[in-house]
Amino acid sequence: MPLDLSLPFEFHGMFRGLLSTIGPIDVLDIFVVAAILYKAYEMLQDTRAITLVKGILVLLAIAVISSFLQLHAISWLLQKAITLLFVALPIVFQPELRRALEHLGQGKFLGAVVSLDDDEARSVVHELVKAVRVLAANKTGALLVIERNMRLNDVSATGIQIDGLITADFLLNVFIPNTPLHDGAAVIRGKRLIAAGCLLPLTENRSLSTELGTRHRAAIGLSEQCDALIVVVSEETGTISVAENGRIMRHLNADSLRNVLRPVFNPPQAGIRDMVKNWRRKE
Repeated sequence: MPLDLSLPFEFHGMFRGLLSTIGPIDVLDIFVVAAILYKAYEMLQDTRAITLVKGILVLLAIAVISSFLQLHAISWLLQKAITLLFVALPIVFQPELRRALEHLGQGKFLGAVVSLDDDEARSVVHELVKAVRVLAANKTGALLVIERNMRLNDVSATGIQIDGLITADFLLNVFIPNTPLHDGAAVIRGKRLIAAGCLLPLTENRSLSTELGTRHRAAIGLSEQCDALIVVVSEETGTISVAENGRIMRHLNADSLRNVLRPVFNPPQAGIRDMVKNWRRKE
């Protein structure tokens, strides 16, 4: 069979014709879509939702393959399943959708995160670690909710409004046992404690260890619904834990807690111009 040498030239011509149809508006359109997809991936990574996304992609791949191979029964079954799946998506991804809409409403979906400067961040982290270390040594139960991008006004409204500058002595006084503020959560915004004695939603995750008490389940429950970081001190064992994105890290010491807290108060800038650089760093 003779080799058709005209195919590479035809492909080259088609490619040049395709490029000639792309204008500045098309480039802008592609860039905006890429930015939105990147931010969606950034919000879903390290959460339970990313596993569901992978499952949906697997189902879509199987549907395409079965349609190509003309497996009619499997194709019909997958089409019905995918239709029902898209109906259930708003329910399954309710925390993530809420987070995305709140970011969009606050104008932070594509913007940079407002953070403290280095000295303020270092001071707040020092005071927090100092207070948590004393609470853990005395086995005093505590819940510290550190606000990030999403405002937690609905959570702080359930407690007592304070609005005080964060110091270790101040936090220790808030969590004195047998006082009205001891059993609730303290909400921190920047370098100020804005409320204490707040109520948090409990997680519905039934696979958690039975060792986790109400404080830990409340911390996980709130972390499933927002981007806050929650520090927990166990009243029974004095163990220090941190809940984030529906997960909990336990048995932290002062140094590991400091390493977790520092990026929260002084995070790297993540505006549109830094997306490519951040993506390359993660890879």
